[in-house]
Amino acid sequence: MSASLPNGTIFSIAATYGPAIPFTALTNAAPPQATATAHGLTNSDILEVTSGWPLINDRPSRVAASATNTFSLEGFDTTDLIKYPLGGGLGSVRKVLTWQQISQVMQNASSGGEQQSVEWVYLEDGIERSKNTFKKAKVLTLTLADDPAQAWNAVLLAADQDGKNRILRAALPNGGFLYYNVNVGFDPEPKLDANQIMTVTATFRSQGRFIRYAS
Repeated sequence: MSASLPNGTIFSIAATYGPAIPFTALTNAAPPQATATAHGLTNSDILEVTSGWPLINDRPSRVAASATNTFSLEGFDTTDLIKYPLGGGLGSVRKVLTWQQISQVMQNASSGGEQQSVEWVYLEDGIERSKNTFKKAKVLTLTLADDPAQAWNAVLLAADQDGKNRILRAALPNGGFLYYNVNVGFDPEPKLDANQIMTVTATFRSQGRFIRYAS
């Protein structure tokens, strides 16, 4: 048993990516192994995955077991042939080349993720029944102390304007990492409330499930 405080968590956003690296095979395994000739990836590289398997498409992953022409997607389990049909996972990966720390975080708010459901009643018994459907999209909102000299302003504004997904990293004080693939919204106009620190707001809308690594 353990309990941890989030104090000291450091957020960073992917600033630059390498070119897309196609893979010609992706195995049904835990973790799955990708085949890509002379891919140049090394263990612990962070990737954005594009795949014909929807459950891993648009998600972050980390390179493991890297060899000359193969590498594994750490943290994924594609052994279920119903969810991951044979041969259907082909796609590509992009490596995060550089990160930009998002500093001066004053507040962190998370919303979404609520389980949705459908309800119905049979006329013959009048009892309401319910089944789970989908979960609401997760949204992370960071309130930042306004400082136009910080390099994250340009990176967040570029992400807001081009509409492309970025990987967001939360480095936890216990040594673990959370990775999200997100669509970024950034409002650079500072809030001007009397006797309050001027702040700006960045919102990050998840495009798939996050992934967590213990170290």
